[in-house]
Amino acid sequence: MRITTIFAGVTTLSASLLTAAAAGAQKLEIIGQPKAGGIGFQPASSSVAQDLQWLDGMMMVIMTAIVVFVTALLLYVSFRFRSGANPTPARFTHNTPIEVAWTLIPVVILVTIGAFSLPTLFKEMEIPKADVTIKVTGNQWFWNYEYRDQKVVFDSYMIGSPATIGDEDGPDIKPFVLNPAMEAKLKKAGYTRDQWLLAVDNPVVVPVNKIVVLNITGADVIHSFALPAFGVKQDAVPGRLAQAWFKADKEGIYFGQCSELCGKDHAFMPIEIRVVSQPAYEAWLAKAKQQFAAAGATDAPVPGQGSNKPAIRVALR
Repeated sequence: MRITTIFAGVTTLSASLLTAAAAGAQKLEIIGQPKAGGIGFQPASSSVAQDLQWLDGMMMVIMTAIVVFVTALLLYVSFRFRSGANPTPARFTHNTPIEVAWTLIPVVILVTIGAFSLPTLFKEMEIPKADVTIKVTGNQWFWNYEYRDQKVVFDSYMIGSPATIGDEDGPDIKPFVLNPAMEAKLKKAGYTRDQWLLAVDNPVVVPVNKIVVLNITGADVIHSFALPAFGVKQDAVPGRLAQAWFKADKEGIYFGQCSELCGKDHAFMPIEIRVVSQPAYEAWLAKAKQQFAAAGATDAPVPGQGSNKPAIRVALR
C-alpha cells in the first residue's frame, strides 16, 4: 500500500487545488453503479455495451424458448407414452424426418447466434484510433493510471483503504469499516454511503464522446479491469499488455471492480471513471499536470506501494 509520501505540505497544496477546482465544479450524475437487489445490467453508456446487452437479451429469448420446448416435450412424452396409456410399446428404432429435424434445427440456431455474436465480439476487440490513451496497471490492491501522452500518472485507491487514511481523519476511522467517521470521510469527498466500496480517491477522468483506449497490464498477479456500463472487461496479466476501448456517450460517474480474484483485498479494488465535457476534461488535465510531476511519469509502480506521486483530488461534481 502507498507509503505516506503525501506530506503535510503536499496535502496543503492538494487542499488548495481542491478548493479552487470546487469553485467551478461540474455536477455529475452517478449512472454506472450497482444497486442492492438489482438483477439487471447497469445502463449501457457505450455502443459496445448496448450491443452486448442486446445480444444477452436475444440469447435469453432463444434459451428460454428451448427450455420451454424441451420441458413441454418431456411432459408430453411422459404422459402420452406412459405404460398405462401405451401398454404395447412400438418396436421401431429410426425416424428419419425427426433425426433430420433435430440435427438441422440446432445448426440453424447456432448459426443465428454466431451471426449476431461474432460482429459484436469483433467490434469489442478491434481497437480504433484513440483520442485518449491510458495505461492501466493492476496492483495489490489498487490501480495505477498513466496518461502517457500527457505525462500524467497516479494511483487510485478505494476511499477507506489504509492508503487513504491520514491523521486528519481522526482516531475513530478504521480501514475498511463503514462507521460514522468513514461516512464523514465519504461525504467530505463528495460521496454518500451508497458509494461505499465504490468511491476512490483519484478517479479516471475522460471526455464524453471520445474514443478511450486502455492498455492494461498487471504488476504482480492477475487482475481484471471491468466496467459494466461500457462493456469493458479485460484481464490485467503481468508481463502482458492487453487492450480495451470505450466511447462513453453520456456524462456521469461510472463504477467498476477488479473481477479476478487477486488476494485478500480483492474486494476493495474498485474502479471509478468520470465522463465529463471537453472543457471540464481540459481543466482537470491542466490541474493534473500541475499536481503530478512529469518526470518519472513512466516509472513502473512498486508492487504494494504504488507510484510516488501525490494524490490529486479535483472535484468534478
